[in-house]
Amino acid sequence: MTTLVLTVIGDDRSGIVNALAEVAAAHDGNWERSQMAELAGAFAGIVVVTLPDDRADAFRAGLDALDGLTIVVHDADAHAADEPDSRLTVELLGNDRPGLVKELSAVFTEHGLSIEELETGSYDAPMAGGRLFEAHMVVPVTSGTDADALRSALERLAMELMVDITVEDLAE
Repeated sequence: MTTLVLTVIGDDRSGIVNALAEVAAAHDGNWERSQMAELAGAFAGIVVVTLPDDRADAFRAGLDALDGLTIVVHDADAHAADEPDSRLTVELLGNDRPGLVKELSAVFTEHGLSIEELETGSYDAPMAGGRLFEAHMVVPVTSGTDADALRSALERLAMELMVDITVEDLAE
């Protein structure tokens, strides 16, 4: 079996997900996992598809035939990554300003951790005025990670940036 990761972007319109799913199904592909959203009028998505090795080239050609979408196909080894010992969820909420994602992601980089999922948004603060920024992250953690040092670094960052950061273990 071949595992492919697709990144898809184009002007948002009805039927994009269906068109992708039809191409996958037509080539005996299994839609494994995806994350998709409408952002600023554009459709953006990431899809993991597995399919028989001998169908990969025809699948790529089928994707190329889809109008109005830019699709990049990346070959992936679905079993390359070791399963983490646990996962943390990290939530940030505070006044919006440039650099928040950079500062937060730097803490994980310093501790040798990768960010598995990241969802962010900003919106008008209902009572105080201004804009609020929120981030939700899922971070895989291995047994070699110094969890206390990580939590301390996040607490320092929250004080420096004057934001709320909460960290919770995800139950596996």
